Amino acid sequence: MKNKILAIMLTICLAVLCACGEKAYAPRPKGYFRIDFPEKTYKQYDGECPFKFEIPEYSFLIKEKDNDCWFDIYFPKYKATVYMTYRTVNNDIDTLLNDAHDFAYKHTIKADAIEENIFGKDSSRVFGCLYNIKGNVASQLQFFLTDSTTHFMRGSLYFDARPNKDSLAPVVDFVREDIEHFMESFEWKE
Repeated sequence: MKNKILAIMLTICLAVLCACGEKAYAPRPKGYFRIDFPEKTYKQYDGECPFKFEIPEYSFLIKEKDNDCWFDIYFPKYKATVYMTYRTVNNDIDTLLNDAHDFAYKHTIKADAIEENIFGKDSSRVFGCLYNIKGNVASQLQFFLTDSTTHFMRGSLYFDARPNKDSLAPVVDFVREDIEHFMESFEWKE
């Protein structure tokens, strides 16, 4: 009888030890919703401001009431807004450029990296920079455009959501293409 109990106990211990193999089970990682993006089509904006450009059909402009040439490009499906501010250069181009640079680099604390993509279109005197800010930051994309003597435009992308680089990455990449198109289609009026 003692031998049978000892054999059963030994079998149970051996089964428990074999069950503790190399496979470690972990819970499934949290998934994100699939995002379907529309086809890229653009419409022209040519208002009373000293510039014109193209924005996506799936977005719309919201003009600021206090300043006629300040506006937002709103992407309702993604709860994203590109806030745009226009200023006339009054011998203060250095200050405006430094402010745009400082606004982008204020994200350094949370950013994994900041890439600067220089932009220039000599034929229409549009020069600028697109800041691609990586990480869990409030604004992943910021940019400025200028003719370096008269006009200055600055923009920044914000989401109406808590920063999460993994869930926002597809939308940020999608909107980045729209901002790049905006910059390429941007022209100063003379």
